[in-house]
Amino acid sequence: EYEREYAGGSWIPISECSPTTATICNVTEDISAPVAYKLRVRAELGATRSPWATTEGFFSRAMTSLTPPELRVLAEGQHVLVQLADLGPSFQFRLLYWRKGHESRVQQKVLREVSSVVHLDTMEAGAEYCVKAQTHVQAINRSSSFSPTQCVRAQGDTSLWLLTALLSSAAFAVAALTLPFLTWKISKVFQYSCCPTAVLPDTLKESEPPTQLILQGREEAEQCDLMVVVMPSEEALQLWIQ
Repeated sequence: EYEREYAGGSWIPISECSPTTATICNVTEDISAPVAYKLRVRAELGATRSPWATTEGFFSRAMTSLTPPELRVLAEGQHVLVQLADLGPSFQFRLLYWRKGHESRVQQKVLREVSSVVHLDTMEAGAEYCVKAQTHVQAINRSSSFSPTQCVRAQGDTSLWLLTALLSSAAFAVAALTLPFLTWKISKVFQYSCCPTAVLPDTLKESEPPTQLILQGREEAEQCDLMVVVMPSEEALQLWIQ
């Protein structure tokens, strides 16, 4: 059982915590006025009650130290989602987020009302985003320290990169197979266009190559020997008269 007391006033039960079985109670809404308070608590078991345990001296909300919010960062496809515990209408949450590796371009978002899940931003494919948050209470102009940084990566980007790599490999293989054929075909086209093959008529064609004719002439020349015939003087005279 929890109770509160204004300075110079009487003890007032805290509705959210009287009675309660929890060992922690949020009394933020019950001490919202900018005045001094004192709190006390006791345990009960049936008809048995313990003595009151009372805070030492009065305190005000201006003396409150805020703790960082409970933050959970999620990735849904390429969307960054955050979950924050709702602390009541007096609390605001300041979110800082950035793309990992681009810490100089930090973006900010202030949440005054917290639902179960809040959409923060849309991530770029293959990128990783980091988020941290702090609590702020405008009434006392106080802010907590930032929560630990949490980073998430867009889901499904690995398969996208894998598909891109497979398609690139297939395209390279096709190019490697077709490029030699295309090169040979293009060279033939250029050769026909620039230096076409001329067809000679049959009358200009040689029946045998000149080299073969020369060789045959040499062979016949080698087969002829020089012969000297000695004729009798009578036969020579007769041939001369004829």
